[in-house]
Amino acid sequence: MAQAKVPLVDLKAQYATIRAEIDGAIRNVLETTGFVGGPQIKGFEEEFARFCGTAAAVGVSSGTTALHLALLAAGVGPGDEVVTVSHTFIATAEMIVRCGARTVFCDVDPATATISPADLERKITPKTKAVIPVHLYGCPADMDPILEIAQASGIAVIEDAAQAHGAVYRGRTAGSIAEIGCFSFYPGKNLGAYGDGGAITCGSKEKATWVSSMANHGRRDKYVHDEEGFNYRLDSIQAAILRVKLKHLAEWNEARRRAARMYDERLNGIPGVQPYRYPPHLTPVYHLYVVRVAAALDRDAVLARIRERGIDAGIHYPVPLHMQPAYAHLGIRKGSLPETEKAAASCLSLPLYPEITEEQIDQVVAALKESLA
Repeated sequence: MAQAKVPLVDLKAQYATIRAEIDGAIRNVLETTGFVGGPQIKGFEEEFARFCGTAAAVGVSSGTTALHLALLAAGVGPGDEVVTVSHTFIATAEMIVRCGARTVFCDVDPATATISPADLERKITPKTKAVIPVHLYGCPADMDPILEIAQASGIAVIEDAAQAHGAVYRGRTAGSIAEIGCFSFYPGKNLGAYGDGGAITCGSKEKATWVSSMANHGRRDKYVHDEEGFNYRLDSIQAAILRVKLKHLAEWNEARRRAARMYDERLNGIPGVQPYRYPPHLTPVYHLYVVRVAAALDRDAVLARIRERGIDAGIHYPVPLHMQPAYAHLGIRKGSLPETEKAAASCLSLPLYPEITEEQIDQVVAALKESLA
């Protein structure tokens, strides 16, 4: 008998648990025809700010546009440099370039694959305007030393929390640790819309007012525009969906942590594979459950074998940004970011979502063991 397929993410399973709530929320928007702006947006922004513990939140059209507005809010422009990691999705670096600034790539801490504070300190120059630590795989970056370095250098800190909805660092929720945070609500995220969506969390309502205006064509009234802005608005149907899902997010995150503990127990001591084990001051939300495969075993071959066994594993991310064709002009040599390159060559993402069962986890682990052998 063929082994049942275990998906990397199962959005159908999640929808099945909240179908009536989601359908009712969408129907309400359709019946009231409040498709852009209005009470759904305001309600979601207030609820998400409360969840993150910030002064305010602004809904926007994607995590990418959230990063763009956050950089502009930090005053980033032509001639500036912004430091971030290479082991992330390209949106983090793309928006630096869209502001006219130069991306400076920083190495990662091998224990967490998040930004290395020691390397960050080395990468700061008189041109550095900001740093974007990425809370990767649902694990917060080591923010206290980053904030200390930034304060000493007079640079802004922008949290890329696109994978870390509800993650906690020393008692502080992702998005509230620095002055500004950026979130993605891409469907597969811990808090996912049914399309694109994002948010910016702000430590002050004044900054949120400016960000909100810029996301809506730079206007403070329908026909009064203080400056040129963008059409970066979150739409009301997505906001309504997110309001439903936000009520379940803490429960879903805890389910992810339970699943991660099951993986940890079952993978303990298996040669050739090492899960990320996070220190106690970090409370990750396991957007992804990532293991590192020993170089001698050939990660790509292991991935192919586990997929042959019906397990939909993945890689996040196989090619670091500093080795992408899009950034060849920076002239960064292979080997310049050794820990980043090791992480990219060894990382393997195993199926994890709130509804995953213990039986499915056992299937994944059995297939992984066979694939490693």
